Amino acid sequence: MTMTTPITGGCVCGAVRYESSAPPMFSGICCCRNCQRMTGTGQNPVLAVPNGAFRITQGEPRYHEVTGDSGKPVRHAFCGDCGAPLFGQPTVAPFTGIKVGSLDDPSIFNPGTVVYTELAHSWVALPDVPKFPKMPPM
Repeated sequence: MTMTTPITGGCVCGAVRYESSAPPMFSGICCCRNCQRMTGTGQNPVLAVPNGAFRITQGEPRYHEVTGDSGKPVRHAFCGDCGAPLFGQPTVAPFTGIKVGSLDDPSIFNPGTVVYTELAHSWVALPDVPKFPKMPPM
């Protein structure tokens, strides 16, 4: 995946902004129930960038923590003003999963995989990329 950096984005109202100074490590779509609930739809497309390259450039997001399949916390960030979902940070992995809808240029997203297909709704069209019924080993 080649693209220019920084990768930038933010919430609907503009209160929270972020950027990544590194290109994505991977991209994918998650169909787990937590992602479905947090996005209000059947899937969550994300670009994963290294934690060390990701930073908040404006405002302060709020966080909601859930327990992942690993048994470890996953922090999901959203804007406390407009409620827009922004990114997720699993504590078991060194990346931040930027929610594609929050990108300034969502056209840079090209899914590389789909995870939690066993929980995908029949009405969700999934791309022709590698698919996993749950989360594959990292």
